This record gives sequence, C-alpha cells and structure tokens, in this order.
Amino acid sequence: MLRNHFETEHNLFRDAFRTFLDKEVVPHQEEWEEAGVVDRSVWRKAGEMGFLLPWAEEEYGGTGLKDFRYEQIMCEELAAINEPGFMIPLHSALCGPYIAEYGNAEQKARWLPGIIRGESILAVAMTEPSAGSDLAGMRTTAVDKGDHYVLNGSKVFISNGLLADLVIVAAKTDPSNKHAMGLFVVERGMPGFERGRNLKKLGMKSQDTAELFFNDVKVPKENLLGDAKGGFFYLMNMLAQERLTNACGAVAGAEAALQATIEYVKERKAFDRPVAHFQNTRFKLAEMRTQIDVAQVFTDRCVLDHNQKKLTAEVAAEAKLFTTELLCKVVDEGVQLHGGWGYMWEYPICRMYANARIQRIFAGTSEIMKEIISRGMKL
Repeated sequence: MLRNHFETEHNLFRDAFRTFLDKEVVPHQEEWEEAGVVDRSVWRKAGEMGFLLPWAEEEYGGTGLKDFRYEQIMCEELAAINEPGFMIPLHSALCGPYIAEYGNAEQKARWLPGIIRGESILAVAMTEPSAGSDLAGMRTTAVDKGDHYVLNGSKVFISNGLLADLVIVAAKTDPSNKHAMGLFVVERGMPGFERGRNLKKLGMKSQDTAELFFNDVKVPKENLLGDAKGGFFYLMNMLAQERLTNACGAVAGAEAALQATIEYVKERKAFDRPVAHFQNTRFKLAEMRTQIDVAQVFTDRCVLDHNQKKLTAEVAAEAKLFTTELLCKVVDEGVQLHGGWGYMWEYPICRMYANARIQRIFAGTSEIMKEIISRGMKL
C-alpha cells in the first residue's frame, strides 16, 4: 500500500541508512550472531554518518532533526534486514531522550557529544529478577551520602548490557514511598559496577543482553538525572515513545516476514505446483497483507501524532499491542508455509520467528498494554 507521510528528505535519509546497513552491517551479521554481540566499531561508523540521536542539537554534534519519522525509518530498515543486535533505536529513541529531557546543561555537554559520535553506547536498566513490568516493585536502592549516592542492587535482561558505557539505572530513593526513585547514570569502570554473563536467549542472538550488578557503587550527584524522587514519572513519560518505537519495528518486521514467505512459496513446489498456487496459501497471505497494511496506517498516524506531542499513553499501548501480536502471528504463519525448512536456522523466517517472540514481552507485556488501554476506557 502506498504510504504518503514521508517527504523527500526522509526518502533520502532512508537511502543513506540502507546503504550504510548494506555496507557496514549485513556482511557481519553472521559473525555478530556467533559472538553474541555487535562490534563496537559499527557504532562509531553510525555516529560518523549522523545516524545516532539525529534529533540532538547541533551544539552537541547532532543534526537537529526533531522528527520521529527519522527514527521510524531506522527501525524499519533494521527490521528489513532482521538485525536485532545493533540497537540504534534503544540508543537514540529510548535512552538518549532521558539525558536530553532530564539532564542539565552540564550533563548534556558532558555526555551527548560522545553518545552522538558512537563513542559512548547507552543502556537503560529497569528490569530486575523480581520486578519486570511492575517498576514500583524494584529493589535496587540509592542512598544519599551527601555528595554522592551509594547504589546497591541488580538488574537483568539489559540490552546493550556488555557494550554500554553509560547505563541509566533506576533505583529507589525513599523506602517509605514505592514510587520515589531516581535515574542515575552509571559509567563504565565505576568501582562496584559489574556485568554478569551474556544471557543465552531464544532469539536476538547478536544482542548483548546481560545481568548488571551494583555493589556499593558511589555515584556522584552530578550523575543524577532530574529529581531524585521523580524517576518513576520520568520513566512513565518516556514509555509512549518506547512503545511507538516497538510498533515501528514490529510492523516492519511483519512486512519483512511476509515478503520472505511470498518469495519462498513462489519457488517451493508441492504436488507438482508452487505452494503459492494452493488456496490456503493465497488466503493466508491475503489475510496477512491486509492486517499489515492496517497496522502500518495506524502506526504512521501514531508517528505523526507523536511529532505533534498528541500521542497518548493509551494509543501508544494500542499500537504496541496490535503490532507485536501481529508480528508474532505473521512469523508463525510464515514458518508454517515454509514447512520443515521454516524450522531451519539458515532460513530467514526461522530467525525472524525467534527474534519476534520477545516483542510481546519487553517494554511492557501485551497484558500490561491491555490494562493500560482498559484504564483509559474508565473500566
């Protein structure tokens, strides 16, 4: 279906980013998958090309492109090549905005240039072994010691956990108030900050997802973002953009899975004719085509609304819920239409299937999305 919400400059940006991926990412995907982590050099190359935090002000080295359509394009192109490890959206659309929105002038000047150049890779640490979607249930603490905080606790399932140079850590700051928490920027090399193993996962093999441990880490007060008790609300305020980012990648991933399946069923034969000629195949593909088009229109509208600061938490939850559920349905149907070959890792649809499953869990499970939507309905 023809999309009309991109303009000439967006199309030029897409061409440039696609060329970058073809040259700097695609040739290395297999080795990154085996290593369980992408090479740091690709981050610096992306920074040199202006693909990191494109919305940041020029004074920090950004290009000032305050238009979420640029983030959407990068989500789509990464999904098109099925690259889950090189998480530019996490770095640029999820983590970077915390520093831009809640950091002071000194913090921005100190951190943003290196982040934009790809020299400082970002991560955000919210999830804990006993607290996932329920942020208020976290146990990591930060105790005020005058000129610094002492951080204790652990986090799990942290994307960019091994590569990250700056980790935005959420921690409780007032035992009497479960919603009182701060966001602390923990830097690589701080004493007491340790990284656990690179977690073995169903999919996203090239993503360095790790456990993080904080044992009496002294965090200078200069590394606190905003108010020491406002972190919970900062996190809530950013979740709409995070979920929109998920939606952009999910619908693009569904499109990529559909195209891979169409290509396969046209070539694969059963009972002396292409699998595409069977009515069941055609009907399944027609249904997926329709649902993806509907999801794309909705997601594109959400992006435009977000640009105008009109995207609500409830609608962002709808986008995340619908697109990630659809993605998992499409990759599952794709595997089925591939038959036994769909279960083989060498076929893209198999890797797409493995990579897709987490989408219904992170950034809030589908069940949490339904809860948010239903609350908005005053139920």
